[in-house]
Amino acid sequence: MSRAVKRAFRYRFYPSPGQAAELARTFGCVRKVYNLALSARTEAWTLRQERVSYNATSALLTGWKKTEELAFLNEVSCVPLQQALRHLQVAFTNFFAKRARYPRFKSRKRSPKSAEYTASGFRYRDGLLTLAKMTEPLAMVWSRPLPEGVSPSTVTISQDPAGRWFVSLLCDDVIGETTAGGAVGVDAGLDHLLTLNTGEKIANPRHERADRERLARAQRNLARKEKGSRNRAKARLEVARIHARIADRRRDHLHKLTTRLVRDNQTIVIEDLTVRNMVKNHRLARAISDAAWRQFRTMVEYKAEWHGRDVVVVDRWFPSSKLCSVCGALAETMPLNVRSWTCRCGIVHDRDVNAARNILAEGLSVAACGAGGRPQRESSRMRQPVMKQETRRVTAGVLRL
Repeated sequence: MSRAVKRAFRYRFYPSPGQAAELARTFGCVRKVYNLALSARTEAWTLRQERVSYNATSALLTGWKKTEELAFLNEVSCVPLQQALRHLQVAFTNFFAKRARYPRFKSRKRSPKSAEYTASGFRYRDGLLTLAKMTEPLAMVWSRPLPEGVSPSTVTISQDPAGRWFVSLLCDDVIGETTAGGAVGVDAGLDHLLTLNTGEKIANPRHERADRERLARAQRNLARKEKGSRNRAKARLEVARIHARIADRRRDHLHKLTTRLVRDNQTIVIEDLTVRNMVKNHRLARAISDAAWRQFRTMVEYKAEWHGRDVVVVDRWFPSSKLCSVCGALAETMPLNVRSWTCRCGIVHDRDVNAARNILAEGLSVAACGAGGRPQRESSRMRQPVMKQETRRVTAGVLRL
């Protein structure tokens, strides 16, 4: 059985000076249109309690292009400008549905630089991609081929803080669904990045710690430079490159881990960790951020959706570490420095392996019995009040992907 999915294939490319200038103008115009539309919608609601739709902002864009002050908007392709208005509409939709905060203005220095082109804004033929307002195709580095017979429906151009250029091709791909036996329980940690119920422990590479001295030296060098100088711009670029190196290595490692878990197991049981609250512990915040547990969960979920796997999420309050996986006895306390403990039944437990086994057992029982419900991912993002201790219940849920 096969399923149709949308997949994005990301490649690096090297623009010519003319293409780089054109894309830089496009980024600026996209940011300008987004901020103008956001300002108009905010003003309409504040003064007149009126909601401005996407169609209304599109009409405003036509009027802006006719003014002398904003005539430069005609110099770039209109497709990314329209897409910026659509993105703003999605942001407001998520806000009114209480899935996100109120949209914020884009900053020239801090906001990501990107522009999205739909089918009318680019031409893709024989492996050559040419954007609107350009005469030459992009010099792309094809690190992997697109699936046979697949053409992109949307193209997104971006530039990261390190100055690297990327193109993301969104394609409608068909993935053959495969079957795999067994289930795995996964416990996330810091000493070991992942611990499986089988007893296997996957080391935590600690990418940020490996480059910490180099990063600190580059940041000190940046702090010494005069603001607005060319030397400061060079120093900032060096800091950004180190951050990019750390992020790239971390992402690559997580991709390999999650692909292996999804390929080898039909059911994957993980724990619902509130990383937003956990990083408030200033002693562990840096290590938790480096482990990227949220990114790991995101990768597992979308890859499981592609391949027809089950992802079970166990509630964050489930006492996986304190519960004996053999007799079911619950220990009173379990400080973080205790890595092994002896149950009253005489079994000596490795803290992480025992937690992974309990996570697997809890997830399978809930999946079989249908008890409880999957925790809402939005609850921690919207900072909803935490339930009192007496009202907390151990719940879990299965996400059929």
